[in-house]
Amino acid sequence: MRRLTEYQRDLIEALKDPVEAAEYLNAAIEEGDKETFLLALRNVAEAHGGMKTVAEKANVNRVSLYRSLSRGGNPEIRTLFTLLRCMGLKLAVEPQTGSV
Repeated sequence: MRRLTEYQRDLIEALKDPVEAAEYLNAAIEEGDKETFLLALRNVAEAHGGMKTVAEKANVNRVSLYRSLSRGGNPEIRTLFTLLRCMGLKLAVEPQTGSV
């Protein structure tokens, strides 16, 4: 098991708060990079008891969850909805400011 730095411990602790977790995930989405978003989602899962616990709550195979959220992962939208729901979050769409 990897050791967490003080920053990582503080981050995981902060991500237990659903408002913090939502802002963190939204910031990752704003980056526009899939790998950044998947890393953020892994960190939020860690804050909610770890991948094993989240997989059990979401009724998703643990190995499949690890694979889906890995650097090269490509989770299905259904998996994202399920994971977010079990962590007390949801996915929303908003208009871009200054668009159209």
